[in-house]
Amino acid sequence: MSPSLKNTFIGLLLLSVLFLVIERVLGRARGPLIRRGWWTDVSYFFFTPFVTKVLSKLGILLPAALLVWCGVASVEDFRQQSYSGFGPVSRLPLWVQGLMIYPLADLLAYWSHRLFHRGRWWPFHAVHHSSEDLDWLSSVRVHPVNDLVNKFIQVTPLLLLGFNPWVTLSTAPFFTLYAIFLHARVDWGFGPLRYVIATPLFHRWHHSRQREAWDKNFAGLFPFWDWLFGTLYLPHGKVPEDFGITEPFPNHLPGQLWEPVRRLMQPQGREESSEAGVSPHSELAKR
Repeated sequence: MSPSLKNTFIGLLLLSVLFLVIERVLGRARGPLIRRGWWTDVSYFFFTPFVTKVLSKLGILLPAALLVWCGVASVEDFRQQSYSGFGPVSRLPLWVQGLMIYPLADLLAYWSHRLFHRGRWWPFHAVHHSSEDLDWLSSVRVHPVNDLVNKFIQVTPLLLLGFNPWVTLSTAPFFTLYAIFLHARVDWGFGPLRYVIATPLFHRWHHSRQREAWDKNFAGLFPFWDWLFGTLYLPHGKVPEDFGITEPFPNHLPGQLWEPVRRLMQPQGREESSEAGVSPHSELAKR
């Protein structure tokens, strides 16, 4: 279904009410409702469905084109939504495919996320980390290039493995809504489940400028991946503070869209990456 201004506004209103209860009532968060960066994030809320998501469809069309080129599907299959995958995986029950897709998609997202914390990819992801007052709305602050590459990295291997594309794409709404929840302004850790499923506390550490938390907690759903690859950080008795990045960065949507492109066009030797503080992630970005 194509987005509309009316539906987008209704979505913003409903989510605002829901997270007002989650953050302010249940989470007892304090501070102004219109916090720093609020207008920027509202701009992204409307920009994303009409621009970013349209561009990100390329991340789905490219692997679909590969399947057509390899001869396992046809353009007509996709038009009629009759393509159901190929090989042994496609013969599994849809619910089994669904159970397999979530951990696999999260693993792919983990490495995609780590990619964007390095080198010239970092400025595109710095857009997301530039939020200094982290709450549910800041989850939508994502550069189109970041979103496009993420979609391509997550979707391509799953389709090439033979998974049903409609089952694969059906996971997107869940991952989107859960990402919004992870950014909520609450320090919920879910007790012993903190090591089983990603929590707001887990993800808020990822956004923290505290040095011990730099480049930790990349997973979007299963902290197991961070434990396995040595990037898990969940200290007991502490909560993250001081969010954002330390490098100079525009605080409005047009500037944030252009800044990563501007840096990308600079010669490598003259890149203004980390001369004076830069970001909590700049040490890895220089590698």
